[in-house]
Amino acid sequence: MGARLAAVGVAAALLAGVAGVPAMAEEGIAIPAPKLDEPAGQGPEVAVLAGGCFWGVQGVFQHVKGVEEAVSGYAGGSADAAHYRVVGSGMTGHAEAVEITFDPAEVSYGELLQIYFSVGHDPTELNRQGPDTGTQYRSTIFPQSEAQAKVAKAYIAQLDKAGVFSGKIETTVEPGQTFYPAEDYHQDYLTLNPTAPYIVFNDLPKIRNLERLFPTRYRSDPVLVSEASLSN
Repeated sequence: MGARLAAVGVAAALLAGVAGVPAMAEEGIAIPAPKLDEPAGQGPEVAVLAGGCFWGVQGVFQHVKGVEEAVSGYAGGSADAAHYRVVGSGMTGHAEAVEITFDPAEVSYGELLQIYFSVGHDPTELNRQGPDTGTQYRSTIFPQSEAQAKVAKAYIAQLDKAGVFSGKIETTVEPGQTFYPAEDYHQDYLTLNPTAPYIVFNDLPKIRNLERLFPTRYRSDPVLVSEASLSN
């Protein structure tokens, strides 16, 4: 929480007296598609991904065609610890994560991972993203099946071997973890707070990078969280 508030202060300072949006410290990059992917399936499928503050990750995938819903939450720890202020201690095992429900006939699991690694976050940062530090901001894939785990591990190995990034990919693959939706006020945060300095500086550039690098996958109107989908 403290690091995030500090980042807001820095972003506000950068915005003061400056027209337009400040440049992001990191830019999305074009990366190859995964060589191994799941076959197109029938009906909705779920992916759970963590890559720093869930506001930005949720916002990115809400703008992806084929995504039916993206919910901010927590994964990696217990149910009783799945609360924002507790997770913020960095001692719960949880990561801020996003549960993505998607139509595999329209967008594949591998394509979601390509977006995740390209514009969703920086996978070379260990236990942090941008201004946010701690294990709760780690880069993690929570596969929902053995097939997803196989695709994720193969893609990480593929990208590392190709030397796509300047550093080693620090993304972990953690199967068998339950996802817990976050508090209501975290849902659709990017869409509802587009002028918040933290969002302007850290997250809106990700949306622009999504549109630039994945024009056929980009949707201008985000798919928002329905109240009925939240369990708390």
